[in-house]
Amino acid sequence: MPYVSPRIAPRINTVLGPIAPEEAGFVAIHEHIGYGMPGSELDPQWWKTPEQRYEETVPKLRMFHQNTLRWGGATFVDATGICNGRDVSYYQSLSEKTGVHIVASTGFVGGDTALPFFERADVDYLYRQFVHEITVGVGRTGGKAGIIKVGVSRGFRMKELDLRIYRAAARAALETGVPIFTHLAVDAEPAVEIFAEEGLPLDRVLFGHADDGVSQGKVRDRWIAEQGGRIGFDTFGYDLELPDPPFWGRPRQERLEHFLGYLRDGLVDSVLASADANCSPLGWPGVKGHTVNYLFDTLFPALRQHGVDDATIDRIFVELPAAFLTLQPQN
Repeated sequence: MPYVSPRIAPRINTVLGPIAPEEAGFVAIHEHIGYGMPGSELDPQWWKTPEQRYEETVPKLRMFHQNTLRWGGATFVDATGICNGRDVSYYQSLSEKTGVHIVASTGFVGGDTALPFFERADVDYLYRQFVHEITVGVGRTGGKAGIIKVGVSRGFRMKELDLRIYRAAARAALETGVPIFTHLAVDAEPAVEIFAEEGLPLDRVLFGHADDGVSQGKVRDRWIAEQGGRIGFDTFGYDLELPDPPFWGRPRQERLEHFLGYLRDGLVDSVLASADANCSPLGWPGVKGHTVNYLFDTLFPALRQHGVDDATIDRIFVELPAAFLTLQPQN
């Protein structure tokens, strides 16, 4: 009789161990516990002590947990890659303290945030790094990454290093089953080509920040959706109406209408949404008052005002992201 490997139950990698997809509950698919550029820890003005980071972060995560009670679980996907302040042992402590499931990323926000050690690495090395962090754990924490972060460097064009990272990510995703999400959805044609060459189904890729203010006119989000990719409306809350808006801000109603256009056109299953908020920014002041809880305080009332029902909200924030995060090895 040929050997048949035992069936592995569907699971999502969190920093405290695997969970079943139905345990994920409400999912904020693209957020940050604490994001900063490489070297920001050397800036005495902005680097924070562990006590300061806890003081800023724990109340936001506890409120997130409180806001998600009716869904039976809270999952926070941290989009902070290698070299940008990722701290999995800290995430584990936060998860234990707040009851929020935290999914950590391997990969890089963009090639221009990779320190020289990784910048010089070839595709095979990067692939093995990603696989190790997904299957063994990040550093010595034992916490396994549950998603791969890739991105477009400054200038809105893929650099050679970006392409190398994308190819390594595709191979790691195929082997381990974790999905990929991107920083920016601009210059997506080379990414789509790489994923096709590597045999990665495009529905395993979330093209992020398709809704931000600086991407408009540069992103072919409907084309990406037509190819089978997922579209990230994940900068909700970065509104130009803020007292001191960030450079990637956008008028609130304009972003909302962009999102509603997908829902009206029957493309609900192509989108995932989040706020991309930073619980405790590292190396920069952040955007005051912007948290993951914008989704509950501002976005959902606006969606309901425009006729979006609870079943659609559940589809976008519960069903679709849980399926996306569930490990689906292709090899």
